[in-house]
Amino acid sequence: MDASNHWYAIYTRSRCEKKLVQRLTEKGIEAYVPLRKTIRQWSDRKKIVTEPLINSYVFVNVSGADYFEALNTYGASHYIWFAGRPATIPAKQIDLLKILTGSGMVVECVQNDIPSGTTVKVTTGSLNGLTGKLVNHGGKNKVVVRIDNLDKILLLTISPSLLEPVLLN
Repeated sequence: MDASNHWYAIYTRSRCEKKLVQRLTEKGIEAYVPLRKTIRQWSDRKKIVTEPLINSYVFVNVSGADYFEALNTYGASHYIWFAGRPATIPAKQIDLLKILTGSGMVVECVQNDIPSGTTVKVTTGSLNGLTGKLVNHGGKNKVVVRIDNLDKILLLTISPSLLEPVLLN
């Protein structure tokens, strides 16, 4: 481990994401779980609940001893590994997750099994400049944003009027 901080993904125990972030924050460790609001149906009512965008994942910004301290916090299971090393997540992608979850847009997370499509760029709004692939998923046009070193992608439902094709050289 070097002395500088890096973002890592911790796999959590089932349904422990929010509690793990709370425990890590109490220890002085920077932690983040992207949350989304969704409607849940019970037999007698509907309720808006806040749930993790990516189930069983918490992101931590750590170095040195905090790397192991985060892992030894109740609720943490293990770090996600990629190519024989703990997967580091670029800070710009953590920032992107924060923007996406705060934008009020419908965002969902799925496994990375969607075929490549047309590269597009968002032209207006809080996501102006965001680029991704346009795909058809569940009968709707969506934009795919990949999270490096995790086998995850985010699907955004965006009006086609806000998109323009990106010309590749």
